[in-house]
Amino acid sequence: MKSSLLNVKVLPVLGLIGLFGVWNNLPDVNMAPVSPPESKVDKLKLPAGFKAEHLYSPSESQNGSWVSMTFDDKGRMIASDQYGALFRVQIPAIGSGSTQPVVEKLTIGKDTSLVNGMGYAHGLLHAFNSLYVMVNNRTNARFPKSSGLYRLQDTDGDDKYDKITLLKELVGEGEHGPHSILLSPDKKSLYVIAGNHTDVPKMDAYRLPPVWKEDNLFPLIKDPRGHANNRMAPGGWIANLDPEGKRWELISAGYRNAFDMAFNEAGDLFVYDADMEWDFGLPWYRPTRITHATSGSEFGWRTGNGKWSPTYPDNLPPIVNIGQGSPTNLIYINRGRFPEKYQHTLLAFDWSFGIVHAIHLKPSGSTYSGQHEEFLSGLSLPLTDGVIGPDGALYFLTGGRRLESDLYRVYYNGPGKTVSTTAMPVLPEAHKIRASLEAYHSGGPKAGAVAYAWPYLKHPDRFVQYAARIAVEHQPVSEWKDKALAEKDPRAVSQAMIALVHHSDSTATAQRDQMLTNLMVPTFKQLSEQEQLDILRAMELVIVRMGRPGANLTAQMGAFLNPSYPAKTNNLNRALCKILVGIEDPQVIAKTLNLMDQPADREIAGGETATASSELIMRNPQYGLDIAKMLEKMPPAQQTWYATMLSRKATGWTPEQRDKYFTWFANAFKYQGGRSYVGFVDRARKLALAHVPKDQFEKYNKMSGAELLTSNGNDIALSYAPKGPGRQWKLDAAVAAVDTGMRNRNFETGKKIYSAILCSRCHAMRGEGSDIGPDLTQLGTRFSNKDILEAIIDPNKAVSDQYAATTFKLKNGQTVVGRLVNEDKTTYSVSQNPFAPEQLKKLPKKDVASTSLSNVSIMLPGLINSLNPDELRDLMAYLKSGGNQQHEVYRATADAGKGK
Repeated sequence: MKSSLLNVKVLPVLGLIGLFGVWNNLPDVNMAPVSPPESKVDKLKLPAGFKAEHLYSPSESQNGSWVSMTFDDKGRMIASDQYGALFRVQIPAIGSGSTQPVVEKLTIGKDTSLVNGMGYAHGLLHAFNSLYVMVNNRTNARFPKSSGLYRLQDTDGDDKYDKITLLKELVGEGEHGPHSILLSPDKKSLYVIAGNHTDVPKMDAYRLPPVWKEDNLFPLIKDPRGHANNRMAPGGWIANLDPEGKRWELISAGYRNAFDMAFNEAGDLFVYDADMEWDFGLPWYRPTRITHATSGSEFGWRTGNGKWSPTYPDNLPPIVNIGQGSPTNLIYINRGRFPEKYQHTLLAFDWSFGIVHAIHLKPSGSTYSGQHEEFLSGLSLPLTDGVIGPDGALYFLTGGRRLESDLYRVYYNGPGKTVSTTAMPVLPEAHKIRASLEAYHSGGPKAGAVAYAWPYLKHPDRFVQYAARIAVEHQPVSEWKDKALAEKDPRAVSQAMIALVHHSDSTATAQRDQMLTNLMVPTFKQLSEQEQLDILRAMELVIVRMGRPGANLTAQMGAFLNPSYPAKTNNLNRALCKILVGIEDPQVIAKTLNLMDQPADREIAGGETATASSELIMRNPQYGLDIAKMLEKMPPAQQTWYATMLSRKATGWTPEQRDKYFTWFANAFKYQGGRSYVGFVDRARKLALAHVPKDQFEKYNKMSGAELLTSNGNDIALSYAPKGPGRQWKLDAAVAAVDTGMRNRNFETGKKIYSAILCSRCHAMRGEGSDIGPDLTQLGTRFSNKDILEAIIDPNKAVSDQYAATTFKLKNGQTVVGRLVNEDKTTYSVSQNPFAPEQLKKLPKKDVASTSLSNVSIMLPGLINSLNPDELRDLMAYLKSGGNQQHEVYRATADAGKGK
């Protein structure tokens, strides 16, 4: 889960599909029966041969919403409520004929109270005859313990934990706070992981040298809505510690909000990191992804628009970009009740869209490649944690945020054998080289380190190159500074300059100029794209950390870079533009505006992903519909990048160039991105306006779209927006408000509210609107106020076949969710985006294993929660009138005014 999951704002009505979906006012359409409810196991989609069992519902037993689990040395599960206590669970064996576990609330000694007990755990691990608990909590009367890593021990052998030891207090809490705990491969130490709202505590050692900075020439714009604005480098982090918590060593950093991690047989560590979904459609958006967390690794999370590109050589790229979602758990399978296909496989849990992604790992150079498969999914399946149990089965939890919580067991029960243990994969030579370089990342300076590592600065494997640079940086700078300044190899020089700038004085201007001169390699155009990017990134870092050089050297740099700008790829153009603007090159405005004139290339911001965004829309209406809006009007990410970069260009503009540039902003506000898209574009606009002569400010302010925005610049100004204050409407309160106040309703206000919450995007009324959901013209003649309000507040209560989404399970294990709009003998035609229903995905029937209707409405619950009572009454009057101002609901108002 992520605290910044798409905001629960008023989203479009995708049909009053619950109750209202069971009728249609057209006489030639048959009534569609309501789908019967599925069992909790039936809603799970699993590969052939796997069996799922529902074991327990913590929430139904008033035991909270469970988010973490582990197994103790007696084979019992221990789990934690997100905002409550720990529980111990004895689970019946597979095939025993029972699935009813025995659940007990875990006590500390004789104390059963939460105040003196333990809970609020985002991470649990049983190891070293102890239970390690990662508490994630802001102290409160109910549970006064602060965030941190605690150790629980049973000192008298009575099977109760009676001793609590705080190993380290951590500053940070919430869904970006401290998270999971993992046993090291050699079973001698622990690893912990924390999100980017958790301060890095003082460490005893640092595999990633603590020289991190924001390191970006891009004009910094922090999130316009305030998310993580005070969180700076290095973001989320991973540390290793001994069982007593006495020595802590930083292993890796630069994550946004990675909840969990997993080791494979080779001792390689993998992490499932989160995206910032408010950045959808913006060029700095980075999808959820699987990373290989090597020794000393950095993954470049920075606040706002400062996030590093995975192409930067001073951070490492992901193994797999998965896509939008909310990572909560990661498991590596190399044992258990799984067939051979799933050995050497990561299972990555996504809370938002209810998917367990299988990433099949294969050694590739010094790292791995990953092939994606959807292993398990289910609509309305908020996955929180999972482990492979002592019996080899997969156990997993759903819940979090006080949602309905359930415990499941999954194991292979099909033909063929399962694998109890697997052999170590054959590792390439590059993997061994990287491991040998990482030996120089700890234990202090080592003789011969520079001589050994230096040749690998030009190694073709990026992870080897990175490990070599970190090895060099762990040695005294005096041992390698001159060697770095003398380096001429076009591949090694970028790494040498990056290492040196990390440890250089910003006032060393002569050294800065020499470093920049060294980076202007004569063979630049003959280098590969990545090698060119490495050179350009090293230049950027020198300028960021040591300042812009003088006129003579900037002129030389312009002459060196301009022949390559524009380049053939977006990444090179971004890097070239950034430096040319940074050195105030006189040609950069005209060249960049010409690039902005080119048609938008529908670039997928963040790169290609294993899961297409369109596949997620109907899996979760609360989060998927913002994706739908973005895909309908995808922002031009590359143009947005250029426009933001030019906002720092203070001089050299002609009036014609300014006109073209500021007109771009007004057009950009027509696109739809994530929640912060409008605010980011507006902040770039305002940075640019700061360079405009004062007497021309109003002209360019209006030209750039100021009148389109709300006063804070974060949203497009609508013709009408609910005034509120809203509330979490419950059915009884909503019915009471409507039934007692339908006099003096305002037709025009009701119509505006109906439009403001985008009902017309999916419904027709009096011949206007869309047909994604049922026509609402005759709504008031068929249903009572209570019926209508119940369908709005709880749209899942009844879902019509006619408007339900269909889940297509494919023979390759993937699933596709969408609305079946047509089929012929060979093909299903599926609409996945309600805002662009004409865009159809063609599914060959030969590839489909089965289909089933979803019992989850694609309409967002609580649509009316932004409305105050009077606004709710005006909306209901408009709905009951079917858009007819002469309807009796308004005649009654008029008659009341005449005293009738």
